[in-house]
Amino acid sequence: MGVVSVSMPDSLVDRIDEFTEEHGYTGRSEFLREAARDLLGEFEDRKLEDRELMGIVTVVFDYEGTNVEERMMQLRHEHENIVASNFHSHVGDHNCMELFILEGNLEQISTFVGKIRATTDTKTVDYSVTPIGDAEGIV
Repeated sequence: MGVVSVSMPDSLVDRIDEFTEEHGYTGRSEFLREAARDLLGEFEDRKLEDRELMGIVTVVFDYEGTNVEERMMQLRHEHENIVASNFHSHVGDHNCMELFILEGNLEQISTFVGKIRATTDTKTVDYSVTPIGDAEGIV
């Protein structure tokens, strides 16, 4: 088994440690292996392949001292072929929320979400994917 070294903020490490203890994981490695399998499997649903999809992506970030908002607009323009709509809102004292509505195939939406997730200083990235049109066969 390979060994991977990962750097992350102490606050995230503390949350992982608390979660692993509360949920009976044997340690960080078991937790991170499961998290990696889940993340890699998110877009591997064969029932969604070769279908036109609608994706909804919500991003929350602190607008002070970051360039996340600028990066969101870069991604909107870079992927204008799948971004059907985009909404920006202020949430609380220092947060902004970007909401993207996407129309495209699984690979296009997966690529977009991956680039959003790779953006430094985002607080949360949530998304959902739904087939457009007849959803027969989707469980």
